[in-house]
Amino acid sequence: MRARTRWLVMAVLVLSAFGLSKVVPAKMGTMKAYVTNSLGDTITVIDLGTLKVDGAIKVGKRVHGVCAPADGSKLFTTIESEKTLKVIDTATNEVTATIGLTGRPNQCASTPDGHYVGVPIRDVGGIDIIDTRLGKVVKVLPVNAPHNSYNTGRNDVLYVSSMGDHEIDRIDLKTMEYTDMIPVGGIPRPYAVTRDEKTLYVALSDYHGFEVVNIPDKKEITRVDLPAAAPADCALEPHTETHGLALSPNEKELWVTSLSDGGVYVYDIAAKKLSKEIATGECPNWIGFSPDGKYVTVSNCGSDNATIIDAKTRQALATVKTGEGPKRLLAMVVPAS
Repeated sequence: MRARTRWLVMAVLVLSAFGLSKVVPAKMGTMKAYVTNSLGDTITVIDLGTLKVDGAIKVGKRVHGVCAPADGSKLFTTIESEKTLKVIDTATNEVTATIGLTGRPNQCASTPDGHYVGVPIRDVGGIDIIDTRLGKVVKVLPVNAPHNSYNTGRNDVLYVSSMGDHEIDRIDLKTMEYTDMIPVGGIPRPYAVTRDEKTLYVALSDYHGFEVVNIPDKKEITRVDLPAAAPADCALEPHTETHGLALSPNEKELWVTSLSDGGVYVYDIAAKKLSKEIATGECPNWIGFSPDGKYVTVSNCGSDNATIIDAKTRQALATVKTGEGPKRLLAMVVPAS
């Protein structure tokens, strides 16, 4: 017994000598929002813990889309002026790779494992599928007037919207071919797809609201009108009244931006009811949830700032200055270095 006690005492002394008696749990990482400044050449980084700007990443003129793998180790962004996809190390905010695209890119989407990134190419009429491990485009699929790509949390599926054919197209990444075309009731703008791939929520050009579509049946379920408002006067988003849709992580709510009246509405999916407007800045463009569902970030392209909202209380917590013409954004956990 005495020998065991002496051994324990010696072990404690050794650990103390190396400072290990003060070991604390590893840092979990930092929740950050990345906002692309479409009229500039930077991405504004916002620390959602402090609600303050945490820097700016210079990436190239007319930065457009932003997406990332689930682990938050890197960030992908599309640059219109260079026709490239750039890879950013989120630990250093440095560009680590530049991948050439077939034309002028729009909003990208990444698979959770970061293996594939889909990039709609506006001037060519297609979607580039990039294998990030190879660092190149491995497939181009035709799309009539492509706009946004989307991922539901699967490593083998991507979606792309066709403004020309009024539909949302599903891509199987195993075969690199389309498996489904889902018609919508107009020119699709931003959209969201449920994880079970049964329901589509989509904004339409010149419509102040959104459409709900049953994907298996390819039929409209309903349209949800936002409160009447004067037509939007936002130079960066012509013919668009609603330009941001985001499902909450638990998929119980759909948050919707209104360029027309400068705010956000929350749609309770089960109750089928809209909340009162949450005021933001001018011409709220894109909207995104933090992975834990706590924060909602909205880019305001008319006032060059971003609004951060507490998702539970639905109160605006802060308005943060961005660069010029903020559009697409993404909130995620950046792992501790």
